[in-house]
Amino acid sequence: MDLSSLQVFVTVARERSFSRAAEKLYRTQPAVSISVRKLEEWVGQPLFVRGTGAGKLTEAGMLLTEYAERMLNLREEARRSLEDLAGLRRGRLSLGVNESSIHALLPALGRFRKKHPKVEVAIHRVYSRDIPREILNYRLDLGVASYRPADKALAAIEFLRDDLAFVVHPQHRLAKMRRISIADLGNEVFVAHIVSSPYRERVIQLFAQRHVQLQMGVELPTIESIKRFVEMGMGVAIVPRMCVQTEVARGQLTEVRIREMHLRRDLFLIFRRDRPLSHPARAFVRLLLPKQSADFAGKRVTN
Repeated sequence: MDLSSLQVFVTVARERSFSRAAEKLYRTQPAVSISVRKLEEWVGQPLFVRGTGAGKLTEAGMLLTEYAERMLNLREEARRSLEDLAGLRRGRLSLGVNESSIHALLPALGRFRKKHPKVEVAIHRVYSRDIPREILNYRLDLGVASYRPADKALAAIEFLRDDLAFVVHPQHRLAKMRRISIADLGNEVFVAHIVSSPYRERVIQLFAQRHVQLQMGVELPTIESIKRFVEMGMGVAIVPRMCVQTEVARGQLTEVRIREMHLRRDLFLIFRRDRPLSHPARAFVRLLLPKQSADFAGKRVTN
């Protein structure tokens, strides 16, 4: 087995076709078929269900696909690391964030682009729960999440403390009040995020503990759409404060404090413990965490 055979196999599995894989790889279809057949001989069992062409993987095929992708991603990482030696004149920084976390990275990303304009920056929108897996599978250099991952192979450094904020339209009946109680919100229509999260569950529990009905009359797919809907006067919302600071400062939204709601939201930068960061990743960390970047310089991090 070699990496070129794994590349052929993964391409066939993705394309679900020997002919399309051959076109993508600029090889003949017989050559692709022979490569897969030799790999099956090495594995000792079929990789594709007989009679389906390349349409369906066997259990062995699915397992090999996972490992093959890891190995190919490692090969790509090795290539990028060698390019890094050119002194950040080339290279790639791969970051995984959920929708709200990107707000915390924008200032550092802006400084990074000005300082290293030739380094490609790839921001991947990833569900927070999936970020640890993507880092462990070498698909991401760094990730941002609002929790410390349980996997001991990963380290996490807190870099931002945020809170949840309750926002309303500036002409809303509550907009002129400095503080309110959850009891004042029983008749309000909340515009909520359609994706469940630990913070959403904590808000639901908070209302339930005080026997106040939480009316989530509208569920939208993005925080930006939630903010726009509140600006239209179509409801109220509870969102991360860092996501609405600009709108509040401009007077497009009004934040009203809820006495019983003190939900802190910490953000962590996540990375592997067992390998040094790439040069672009290390340069980005220096901009994001100048006081803590020394922790990232060595091969291992113990915190």
